[in-house]
Amino acid sequence: MPRTLSGYRIMWMVLMFDLPVMTKPQRKAATKFRQWLLDEGWEMSQFSVYLRWCVGKEQADARLRVIAKQVPRDGKVHVLTVTDRQFETMATFRGPARERAGRKGTPDQLVLF
Repeated sequence: MPRTLSGYRIMWMVLMFDLPVMTKPQRKAATKFRQWLLDEGWEMSQFSVYLRWCVGKEQADARLRVIAKQVPRDGKVHVLTVTDRQFETMATFRGPARERAGRKGTPDQLVLF
């Protein structure tokens, strides 16, 4: 029997980073890290803020272990994990009129069976 997705089980990961870019090797490492995030399915929310949807805490914890191995040597990375219910209360403002933007919905789940 398929398990229903709950807004209290679904997790959003918010990854924020500050990477040095003063030297060519540092810029290369920062670019490589950003590209790795995109390749792993992270979505850029702001230049140094990325979002990722997870099925549950177990998947989020597994992603944290992988992220720890990818952080550039001189980098500083914070990862905040919140439930989908908490994430939906986030206020987002865009544009010069500072109008509140609509929330993106939870990504569609692919059902195989």
